[in-house]
Order: sequence, then C-alpha cells, then structure tokens
Amino acid sequence: MSDERRLQTVQKAIQYTFRNPELLLRALRHSSYINEHDMTYMDCNERLEFLGDAVLEIAVSWLLYDSYPDMQEGKLTKLRAGLVCEHSLARSARNLGLGDWLQMGKGEEKTGGRDKDSLLADAMEALIGAIFLDGGSFAVNEFIKHAVANNFSEEDFFHDWKTELQEFLQESGKVDIRYSTEESLENTPENAYISKVYVSDRCMGSGVGRSKKSAQQAAALSALKEYKGKGSEECI
Repeated sequence: MSDERRLQTVQKAIQYTFRNPELLLRALRHSSYINEHDMTYMDCNERLEFLGDAVLEIAVSWLLYDSYPDMQEGKLTKLRAGLVCEHSLARSARNLGLGDWLQMGKGEEKTGGRDKDSLLADAMEALIGAIFLDGGSFAVNEFIKHAVANNFSEEDFFHDWKTELQEFLQESGKVDIRYSTEESLENTPENAYISKVYVSDRCMGSGVGRSKKSAQQAAALSALKEYKGKGSEECI
C-alpha cells in the first residue's frame, strides 16, 4: 500500500489531519522495518513513543482532574494507571485498527506483531507524540479524549472481582482460596491464559484472559456467579 493511501486511511480513522504527514508515517514505522529497508534509527517511531508516553501522562492527568472534581488523589492515580497501561493503549489501538497500518519487518509480522499488546501500545504512544508535535496540546487532548478515555468506564479499572470473592467468602468464615493459572492451549490473543480458582481445594470457577491477572479476575467472577446462584461455566 502506498504511503499516500496509508495516510488517508489512518487520518480518517483517528479523526485528525496532519500538517506534516511525515510525522504520522514515522509514528507507524516499527524499528524492525528500518533494519530491512536501509533506513536510520531516526526513521522509526521510538523517539515519538518516548515523547508520547510523557504527553499521555500529563494529558490524562489533566483530563481526570477536570472530569472528577470530587475524586480523591488515590482513586485518580488508579484510574490514570488504568488508562495509560499497555493493555488499555493496545485496546484503543485495536479500536482504531492501527495494527493494520503499521510498517514492520517480515520477522516481526510472522510472529503476530500486528496484534501484540506491547507493539500496539508503543505505536499508540508514538501516534500521540506525533499529534502533539504537529498540532499541539489542544489537538492531542482531543485525540486522547475520543480515542483513549471514551473507550473506558470507571468500572473497567475499579472493580476487583478477586477482592469481592475473598470478602464474600470471609463473611462465612476463613477459607483457603487458591488460583492456578497457565497458558491456554488455544494460544490466541484474547485467551492467552486460563485460570481456575479453588476454594478449600474445590474448583469453583474458571476464566480466560490476555494476561494472568485478567484470567484470575475472570475466574473470580465465575466463582462469584456460582456462589450467588447465577450460574457459571464449569471448571475447564
């Protein structure tokens, strides 16, 4: 695909038109690509990623401070951490279809680079850095609002099913809760890990997730549904 077609498609998806299109091209260029195309380090997105990481932190801090005037510092910090973490940025990148437009080396592409959380999150930070350089604070704040913050609710970050399960069980006395987590045989991006939760050595729920942590949260939710009579999937 030509650079011109890539620029048109991506700018439509991100709802921002670059004054300097080269910044966008660089934001979409992984370091593995330059090694195969006789390009220099300055042509890849790593420096833009460095800048975007800092811009994202301050932009999200300002957005949360302004949006939640009565929220305490600790909760603001937790919400910010959820918004700027790798999983959150990768999810936002997928919503934009960013992975389809990245330039990467053949080896990286063969190993599923277009759907790797780490690579997508880095590209998202590079894109944020590029928009900041091209359009300034207002442009990047508007992009972060619609492309990152609007994709999430407070519940995405604040609900801890593992803690809720522990507190629910402790109401009836001290119990032994244990999680067993391993890589899923399906080995897909959405179901990379499978976790089982055991209560007094009895499997009460199971779940899958992109990470060990998310799989354990899914298992805890499954067990809570079982205990509360709402049904759950059998332990896998």
